[in-house]
Formats: sequence, structure tokens, C-alpha cells
Amino acid sequence: MDYQAVLEEVAATAAPQVGRGQPAGYIPALAGVDLGGFGMAVADVDGSVTGVGDWQVPFSIQSVSKAFGLALVLARDGESLWGRVGREPSGTAFNSLVQLEYENGIPRNPFINAGALVVTDRLQSLTGDASTSMLDFLCTQSGNPAVSFDPQVASSESEHGDRNAALAYLMASYGNLDNPVPTVLDHYFWQCSISMSCRDLALAGSFLARQGVGTDGSRLLPARDVKRVNAVMLTCGTYDAAGDFAYRVGLPGKSGVGGGILAVVPGRCTLCVWSPGLDLRGNSVAGVAALDAFTSLTGWSVF
Repeated sequence: MDYQAVLEEVAATAAPQVGRGQPAGYIPALAGVDLGGFGMAVADVDGSVTGVGDWQVPFSIQSVSKAFGLALVLARDGESLWGRVGREPSGTAFNSLVQLEYENGIPRNPFINAGALVVTDRLQSLTGDASTSMLDFLCTQSGNPAVSFDPQVASSESEHGDRNAALAYLMASYGNLDNPVPTVLDHYFWQCSISMSCRDLALAGSFLARQGVGTDGSRLLPARDVKRVNAVMLTCGTYDAAGDFAYRVGLPGKSGVGGGILAVVPGRCTLCVWSPGLDLRGNSVAGVAALDAFTSLTGWSVF
């Protein structure tokens, strides 16, 4: 596969969508981002990486971090997590309180905010420092020791995180958090604030295309758990637009309101696309268009 030629054609196809949508205005540190950015990278299972556009420009990964949090907990703790969080699409907004109360403090899946808070809580118990353990993992797997937190973004999220605090306290009232709520929230915000490029994220997520084998050849996750992470990404990874994403793109994917989307072609490669203009459900407008173009052009899909 001539990835460079494919990416250039994909970028040209997605170009009319760049600049459309809105930034994540509820996070002030992200509200003023330039909507004209676009980058895309492909990391092949052999470790090579190819990119186009702003593919080496760091951005706030936000909820893309949730896929890595889930993988880290499964690697350390196996199946026990699924007693505290479900695996079903939510059908509601990623920060909804209604469904959580109706279902007695058990989040519908690990990729809505409530579910990610439970995953962060468990990772905190397992490692003693959830956010740093994730950062270390991403630095190692991306091969970029400069990957770091963005203190301005973390502070902005903390200062405007009332809805996340409400979710956390509601779950705590049902006994579904083990650590103090402020601790869980702090680590959650720091995880979301991690800044990475498309190159970094595509490489860091490549173990999901290699059945759990990391960039150094070591096994990070059993193949059966990689299958499960990818399955939940497909059904739940793009908020309440997962059905439309599966219809258009046909790959497991995890999006973030920073404009990034990580997608997996099992056995072949991982993709990361970034463009900060979001649709009403919090997914990158140009990013989804680019991934749609990629799978349509290559024929690479899980379907």
C-alpha cells in the first residue's frame, strides 16, 4: 500500500470539511483553537508511520485517552472491571446524568464520561498514579518522550468540570468509586489534557492492530482483550454517533473533543486523524470524512 498517495487523496477529499463545525467551547482552553488544522497519520503494523498535513502538530487528545485507560486496566486487572461498567452503547450524550441514575450508578460503557471515571478510579487503585501511568505508557509506545500534559487544558477542565463532578459523586453514592472523588477527577482531567500528534497517537495505539503486541515487541494485552477493546470502540467509541460512524467508516474508533480520532484496521495499521471542528455529537467533522474516504478508497474495513 502506498500510504502517502492514499493519504494525499484522502486529505483532498476531506478538504471541503476542514473548518466546518465548532470547537469544544465548554472547555475554555480549547474554545479558541484554529479550526483550519488537519492532519492524518497511518502507523503500519511493521512500525513505519506516514502522515499528511498537520500530522506532527500536538493537540489535546481528550477522550481518545479513554481507549488507553481501558487497555491499561484490562492488562492489569482482567475481567473484574466489567462488574462496574457495562459494554453497551449509551444512546445519550457522553456526559448524561439521567441514564446513570436510572441504572444505579453503573455507567453504560467505559467511553462515556461516567464510565471513564470508573476506569480512572480503578487505574488509580492499581497503579497509585493513574494519569502518570498513562502518560508513561503513551511516551513509551509512541517513542516520543516529549509527550506531556497540558496544564492549561487540565486547569480549564477542572475549573469547568461541574458535570463530571456530578457524575462522580453520583457514582460514589452508589459505591462505584473506591478513591476520593477529587482524586479521581484530578487524574481524569490530567489524562484528558495529554497533548500528542497524529503520529504519536497512531504509533501508541498500534498494539490494537497487532493483537496486543507493543512497539518494542512485548505483549501489552492478551489478544482476546484487544478484540474486546476494539469491539467496544466500534460500538461506543464515538459517543452517541457510533452507529453512524460504523456505517460510514466501518472501523473501531475512539474520538475526542480535541478533534482527534484514533481508528484501528486489525492486522494492518492504526490511523489517527485530527481536525478540531466538531459536529453536534462531539466528533471531528473533517476527521470522520477523512476516515470514510480512507476505508472507501482502500476497501479496508471490518465489514
